[in-house]
Amino acid sequence: MKKINLLLIISLLGCLKNVNAQEDNRRVITTAVPFLLIAADARASGMGDMGVATPVDAFSQQWNPAKFVFSETKSGVGLAYTPYLRELVSDINLGQLTYFNRINERSAFAGSLRFFGLGGVELRETADQVPREVEPNELAFDLSYALRLSEQFSMAVTGRYIRSDQRIPGFNGDATAANSFSADISAFYQSEEQFYNSFGGRWRFGAAISNIGPKIRFDDAGDENFLPTNLRLGGGFDFILDVSNRIGVYLEFNKLLVPTPPALEVDEQTGQLTPESQLALNDYRNGDPFSGIFNSFSDAPDGFSEELQEITWAMGAEYWFEDSFAFRLGYFHEAEEKGFRQFLTLGAGFKYNAISIDASYLFSTTPVQNPLEGTLRFSLTFNIGEDTYIEY
Repeated sequence: MKKINLLLIISLLGCLKNVNAQEDNRRVITTAVPFLLIAADARASGMGDMGVATPVDAFSQQWNPAKFVFSETKSGVGLAYTPYLRELVSDINLGQLTYFNRINERSAFAGSLRFFGLGGVELRETADQVPREVEPNELAFDLSYALRLSEQFSMAVTGRYIRSDQRIPGFNGDATAANSFSADISAFYQSEEQFYNSFGGRWRFGAAISNIGPKIRFDDAGDENFLPTNLRLGGGFDFILDVSNRIGVYLEFNKLLVPTPPALEVDEQTGQLTPESQLALNDYRNGDPFSGIFNSFSDAPDGFSEELQEITWAMGAEYWFEDSFAFRLGYFHEAEEKGFRQFLTLGAGFKYNAISIDASYLFSTTPVQNPLEGTLRFSLTFNIGEDTYIEY
């Protein structure tokens, strides 16, 4: 295990909350436990980190659990592994285990466990002191239930337990882990196969609001932090060229439903925040997370133009041959003032009988280095049981 000192781990934790914030006046929205928003599976990450309206798979638990009632497989298990900040350290990793079961024609349930390990950290106050090693980590466990409300439309609800153990014992007093709960609500539409002049096709649309819940606090004296409540909207179309060839194209929009930090002014004489700015900052820190969901659409200091900058979008494509080999391409875009994450992704998949293997790779297209740059992500899916469903 590669050891890193305390200053570096604090910097890394700051990166996890906002890996691309460069200037305070850019008002980049930051939250606690941002690992919940990282694309864990290689299929979604190969298409630009999207999944709300793509075809169902075992990892739909993260993106849109309402898709599970459209699975042609009775049940399945997904395993995913993502190295994080690999160009700096070797022991920060994200892992996810997912299970789903389509109970009958109308309903399904699923669950997942996500673990984010921040590696080994050596704590010492002087260079000569014998170090004490700790391993900060975060995890989330969730369960969902999906119900088919019509032949083409379904909805799902999800409950989630969140635990964040990032505290540094001996430096911040109480070192207990922070805990919280959240809920998701999602919807999915999948049309029947339609026939055109020379090909068939299928439309898909999805929506999901994830991580709705109270703030999380890491110590009694510190501020409460917003959870990464997030809205996803997306759609796509599958070009079914023939029995052997299928191409899907998808588009997705995301917006954090978290208040935008206020515009702050500093008094030139004292070097401190003006009374008005300090009051605005206090109101922001003490804001209610549930009213913040609704206010997040209209609270940006620069108005509607800044609200638009807070929307990220991604587009992706997936080609399948003989339902055995897949090739994927994606692009993700975030405004420069709100983080400047912009990257291309490539992915591939192989399916044999009940096993699917996927891999993806990311290329940043901006000067801001992405924490997943140079990282090869993998995921495995195992279909369980012989019962299958037919979706026309």
